[in-house]
Amino acid sequence: MKAKKILGTTAVVLMSTLLLAACGGNDSSSSKSSSTASSSAVSSKKASSSTAKSSEAAATGDLKDGTYTLEEKNYSHGYRTVFSVVVKDGKIAESNYDNVSKDGKSKTKDADYEKQMKDKVGVGPVEYTEQLNKELVDKQAPDQVDTITGATESAKAFKDYAQQLIDAAKKGDTTKIEVDNKVSE
Repeated sequence: MKAKKILGTTAVVLMSTLLLAACGGNDSSSSKSSSTASSSAVSSKKASSSTAKSSEAAATGDLKDGTYTLEEKNYSHGYRTVFSVVVKDGKIAESNYDNVSKDGKSKTKDADYEKQMKDKVGVGPVEYTEQLNKELVDKQAPDQVDTITGATESAKAFKDYAQQLIDAAKKGDTTKIEVDNKVSE
């Protein structure tokens, strides 16, 4: 009976530690985590940093200078993605990811959409669009760009489209990529 109690307690402590580490691993503003979770987060960031450097080399290995563009053909929730990257000296110098309406208005300029999304999930297009663009330039690798809670689908599409643009840049193919995104609204 005593062994079962010790084993059960150990299991609960171990699972709690793993849960805290998993939930707090990438949140740099989370200083309230346990010391175990914090040390796991530090180890995770160190590993992520070295992985980012190797991914950066793989992602930008032989990028040809130029502007590479991708656009979705169809509108979803009133918007479609337009995305370009500018490569200079073999590196991504600019990332210009956005979603635009039929009249060409950026989702980041739609105050109503921003408010509704922010109220619902805590983040809006103004924040996540800027963060995704900045991280791609900083990290030079789509797989190293953080997924943003509340904008998971946008981040997933961003990473996929960024990789397509990098693949085009490796070939030096500046032909616009058109994505036939099937939409059922």
